[in-house]
Amino acid sequence: MMNPAEFANIAALEENFWWFRGMRDILCALLDPIARDRKLNRVLEAGCGTGHLSRFLEARYLWSMVPLDLAAEGLQYGRSLGVERMVQGNIATLPFASNAFDALISMDVLVHFPRGEEATPFAEFVRVVKPGGLLAIRVSALDILRSRHSQFAHERQRFTKERLLALAGHHGLRVLRCTYLNSLLLPVSFTKFRIIEPLMGGPPESGVQPVPRWLDNLLYIPLRLEKSWLAAGWNFPLGQSLLLLAEKPRQ
Repeated sequence: MMNPAEFANIAALEENFWWFRGMRDILCALLDPIARDRKLNRVLEAGCGTGHLSRFLEARYLWSMVPLDLAAEGLQYGRSLGVERMVQGNIATLPFASNAFDALISMDVLVHFPRGEEATPFAEFVRVVKPGGLLAIRVSALDILRSRHSQFAHERQRFTKERLLALAGHHGLRVLRCTYLNSLLLPVSFTKFRIIEPLMGGPPESGVQPVPRWLDNLLYIPLRLEKSWLAAGWNFPLGQSLLLLAEKPRQ
């Protein structure tokens, strides 16, 4: 489970912080054409944190979102925002019937399971989605990019594209798209995580911290560029995150 102390940082910055804005832009660039072509009504966000993303997606696509998280801290923030239908539950044992949702969204949640244990929640994701339904799953990528923020957030593993595709294949999903994200800042992140942090030392700490507006805007630019690239149908060969879009086979 994510470090409960991180929820306060996320709740304070989730609306406008460069990373959250940019990753929402990218997610929408990939979901927009699917939302136009498919009628999705009931959508589960498995591991919703504060519920902010569920509220955003419901407003954008008019989906009936069901936000679920194990942590009471995240649900408390969500309810204070007026997020509806929030459910406390474990993604490894989802409290829903099979084939209950038209789609499932899960952003950066599987990484909190120890390596080798991700198959259990993934199987639950597949179980609760209807045949022909959509799964959108984002995870942190590449072990070499593990950082002090990773330790603070209680991240237990990071993925490669091959591992994520193998997981999808094992559960019989039809892959629609699988690409690395947050790629243009990779050289900066590698320098920070593998050179600067080891030299400076220090305890684990959250990377979700306020920065000057000029820096926030500067860091946001690469993600906006990635959004355009991905919307045009191109993928990235490496990056700090991975996004999988897949379909559960029709029976």
